[in-house]
Amino acid sequence: MSSIRASLILVTAALSLALASPASADAGPGKCTGQFVNPITDICWSCLFPISVGGLDIWPSNRPDPDNPDFPLCLCGLRPGIAMGFWEPVRLADVSMKPWCFVNLGGMKLDPGFDIGFRSISGPSAVGGASQYYSSWHVHWYAYPLIYWMEIVADFLCLEPGSIDILYISEIDPLWQDSELTATINPEAVLFANPLALAACAADCAASTANLPLDEMFWCAGCQGSMYPMNGNVSASIGHVQASRLVLSRFAYKLHRELVSWGTMGSKGLCGKYLMPVMRKQQYRFQATNPNPATKGRYACPPVGASTTFQSPGQVIPAIGEDMGYLVWRKRNCCAL
Repeated sequence: MSSIRASLILVTAALSLALASPASADAGPGKCTGQFVNPITDICWSCLFPISVGGLDIWPSNRPDPDNPDFPLCLCGLRPGIAMGFWEPVRLADVSMKPWCFVNLGGMKLDPGFDIGFRSISGPSAVGGASQYYSSWHVHWYAYPLIYWMEIVADFLCLEPGSIDILYISEIDPLWQDSELTATINPEAVLFANPLALAACAADCAASTANLPLDEMFWCAGCQGSMYPMNGNVSASIGHVQASRLVLSRFAYKLHRELVSWGTMGSKGLCGKYLMPVMRKQQYRFQATNPNPATKGRYACPPVGASTTFQSPGQVIPAIGEDMGYLVWRKRNCCAL
């Protein structure tokens, strides 16, 4: 009797799934666009480099790289190893103004059945004589340990293990919706909400475009603007590329502030991840995957805050390609066996 009952339950569940209305790409405001990321052709494989042993680049690159531990040998407890440095693709991110739009999953748009997370863009408006545009964005964060998943390098303990999975959906996070609530995790924002602090970000803009961002100027997202508030509300949106990269930078910082993301670079990262509540911007590179993958060139995977002048052309297609997708590269220093 129990087996019959179990069979009936399975059949009922199957019928429920079959009769349920599928997720609609037209549900909610705006049509979601995007395409699946091809792990072969849509990846900038040169962004893996440089690869270093100690302070020596054994596989050099023209891309900027933060300082690595000088000494090639390391010790973690009683285990000796070689101090290696490399860049690893670890996360995918959707950045869209349309709620429930999963850009890197082929432009799939889910219909949760209730109104939540509606975002918008508006402008221009005259504020102090300046024309400003306001935009609000959502972020979906995926685990994407590409090198481990594809088994490109076998038996390398420095790689992040796991499989592809959705880790975070901003539509259900109240801190991402409301700038006042966001202040609970970034109360220091009041110290930098002034013209002098924002003007100082020009130095970070120049540094991140020419080489690497200035980690000392943690309140700046380089040429994109301010890291505060740590949410998707952009008060001065210049374009989709600039605004989406700013939002992605803020989101990465937010995860560090909430102790979800940890540090992996430098001497402290040789023996494992460590707490980094104030994110070091030099730890990340952002590569565009949607609407047009950036797979080659000096600025295919620029650091946080780099100018979008070299990425904006061709990165947005009006009406059919305004939802942005990114692959997040993370600097890793590790004491390898």
